Amino acid sequence: MTAPGDISIDIADGIATLRLANPARRNAISTAMWNKIAAFAQDVRSRKDVRVVVIRGEGEDMFSAGADISDFATARSGEGNARAYDDLVESTCLAIEAIPQPTIGVIFGGCMGAGSSVAASCDMRVAASDAFFAVPAAKLGLGYDPRGIARFIRVFGAGATRQVLFTADRLPASRAYELGAVHVIVPKAEVTAMTAALSHKIAGNAPLTIKAAKAAIRALSKNDADLLAEAEQFYAAADASADYAEGRKAFAEKRPPRFTGS
Repeated sequence: MTAPGDISIDIADGIATLRLANPARRNAISTAMWNKIAAFAQDVRSRKDVRVVVIRGEGEDMFSAGADISDFATARSGEGNARAYDDLVESTCLAIEAIPQPTIGVIFGGCMGAGSSVAASCDMRVAASDAFFAVPAAKLGLGYDPRGIARFIRVFGAGATRQVLFTADRLPASRAYELGAVHVIVPKAEVTAMTAALSHKIAGNAPLTIKAAKAAIRALSKNDADLLAEAEQFYAAADASADYAEGRKAFAEKRPPRFTGS
């Protein structure tokens, strides 16, 4: 059984689902949870049986209320501790971004503060129509890490980032969808089924092709030459793969391809 203030991980049919399991605190993310999320992100990289990663909150009422403020008295007290805590959050978000498999954030209810950073670290987002994003730092008086702000700008755009940070108001999922930050928006009752359909659709495609595409998108969005060189290697590997031969053969034989990731 998952303890409160923990994460849970389920893997089935090529899909790994990580749940933020702290319902008593609206799935707020504790220091221990940040460390466990980062460990999962590192471990899943080498999983050949995982083709898609889904990140969501426990239940269907809240993605996450953000960082667990009850930790702040010790983990984020004083300038040194605050920087160390922000480094932990940023390194965890970078670890999520570096997962080679496609990642999907599933947004029920509120996605707040550092919870928004987790969601923004995913490749795609599926949201309930009544969900929202919010960054209430201006109501708490804390400085928000510029690295996290850069992530919001990449995903939500500079205009929406200004609005959310300056006003501390909610950004409805419907507006995030208009901005392209949310890829699918459906009524709350349909989110789980829609996420499953999207995950299985992606999982059925050629994993090496997707790995190469994700690496290229990440490199180009960050203008990172080292990441782009890595993406070039993945691109070449996909072209030389058995999956490419299988895809051509399946097309000629008019049947679904059977991709193995090799």
